[in-house]
Amino acid sequence: MADMAKNKTVTRFAPSPTGLFHIGSARTALFNYLYARKTGGKFILRIEDTDKARSAKEYEEDIISSLKWLGLEWDEFYRQSERTNIYKKYLQKILDEGKAYLDGNAVRFKNPNKKVAFEDIIRGKIETQTDDVGDFVIAKDLDTPLFHFTVVVDDFEMGVTHIIRGDDHISNTPRHILLQEALGFPIPQYAHLPLIFGADRSKLSKRHGAVSVNEYKKDGYLPEAIINFLAFIGWNPGDEREIFSKEELIKEFSLERIQKSAGIFNMERLDWTNKEYIKKMSVEKLAELLADYLPEEWRKIADKNPDYWQKIVGLEKDRIAKLADIKEGTGYFFAEPEYAKEMLLWKSARPAGGKESGFEKTKIHLQEIIKLLEKTNDKDFTAVGVKQAVWDYAEREGRGNVLWPFRVALTGLEKSPDPFTVAGVLSKEKTIERLEYAVKKI
Repeated sequence: MADMAKNKTVTRFAPSPTGLFHIGSARTALFNYLYARKTGGKFILRIEDTDKARSAKEYEEDIISSLKWLGLEWDEFYRQSERTNIYKKYLQKILDEGKAYLDGNAVRFKNPNKKVAFEDIIRGKIETQTDDVGDFVIAKDLDTPLFHFTVVVDDFEMGVTHIIRGDDHISNTPRHILLQEALGFPIPQYAHLPLIFGADRSKLSKRHGAVSVNEYKKDGYLPEAIINFLAFIGWNPGDEREIFSKEELIKEFSLERIQKSAGIFNMERLDWTNKEYIKKMSVEKLAELLADYLPEEWRKIADKNPDYWQKIVGLEKDRIAKLADIKEGTGYFFAEPEYAKEMLLWKSARPAGGKESGFEKTKIHLQEIIKLLEKTNDKDFTAVGVKQAVWDYAEREGRGNVLWPFRVALTGLEKSPDPFTVAGVLSKEKTIERLEYAVKKI
C-alpha cells in the first residue's frame, strides 16, 4: 500500500472495459495525467473489470492501445479482477465490525444516515443527506464485491490523493465517503469534471462527431491534436493561446481553471486544431504518415517515387484537415484523369448553341499552352516557371478561357490547386501528355 503521508499526488483513471474507449473518457484520463505530471506525482491506470458479464478483453485492449497512442503513459497498472483477495479482507473486516451485514444474496453497508459534506476542487462545497440512500449493497458475497466497495478499497490501497472524474459520479461520492469513514481511510480530494455536450448543447453522441478514440486515429487525426483539443473542453490557460504541446499543457494545467459548466465538443475546432498540427509538420514526416492512408496502388507509386510523393504532400499540406483527406481530390497525381469534354469549356464558352465555337477556341488555347511549355527548360518547369511561360497569353486571351481548360486537362476536377502548381508537380512530360489528350478529346 502506498504511503499517503508523503503527500505525493496520486491520480487514477479507472475505466470499465465494457465498450470502446470514448472521447469523453479520454478527456478524464488526460486531466488525471496532466495533474499528476504537473505536481510531480503518479498516474495510475486501473481497469475496473469486476462486472464479468459486461467486461471484455477487446475493450481493455482498446483502452490501453488508445492511451498509448495519445501518449498518456501510466506509472502503475492494475486489474480489479486480480485483486479479489484484497477486497475479501476488507469485506470481512467491515462485517466483523458490524458496519455491514449479510442480507439474502448481498452484503449491505449499514448506513449511519448522516449528512456528508466535502469540498470539491471544481464545484466548491457539496452537502448531501444520506438518509434516502438506505443500506446500500456493497457486494453480492465475499468473492463478488461491487463498484462502490472496490473503488474505495483500491483508492486507499493505491494511495490515491485526488479523484478526478466526471460529474455523473457526484451522487456516488457520499456513499464512498461513508465507506471511507467506516473503514478508517483518509478522504481523498475530489474534482468532478463537467460533462461534455454537443454543439447543440444536448448529450454528446455520434451525431456530434464524437466516436471512439480509435476512429479518430483511423480518420487521420494526430494524437497531439486530440490532446490539445480535449484539454480545451472545459479548461483554458487564461490567455489567447490555442496551440499547446503536451509539455506546455503540463506546465499550464490547474484544476482551479476547469469551468463548472458543461464543455462543448466542436468538430470544426477539432479539424482546425488538427490542421494547425499538420501545417507545423515537416513534409518528410507528413509524407511518411500520409502514405498509410493511400490506396494500395497509389502507395506503390509513392514508395517508388519518394521525391514525387513529397511534392504532392507539399502541395496538399495546407489543404487537408486530417490525414485521411489525402485520398480526396489527389487521384489525378496517380492516374490519368477522366472527365467529359464539356468540362474543358470555360463558362463564357458554354452558352447554348455556342459549344462548337467554344470547343474550337478552347482547342486553340490548349495547343498554344503546349507550344509555350515545350519551350520551357526542364529545370525551369516549376510552378513559377510554368506561370511565367503561360501568363502573358492568359492575360491577353482571358484568364478563364486559358487557365480553366489548362487546369481541367491536368486534374479532371472543377476544384483543385492552380494549374501552374499542379504542372510543377506532374513534370513537363506528363503535363504535355495530358494537354494533348484534352486536345484529342475535343
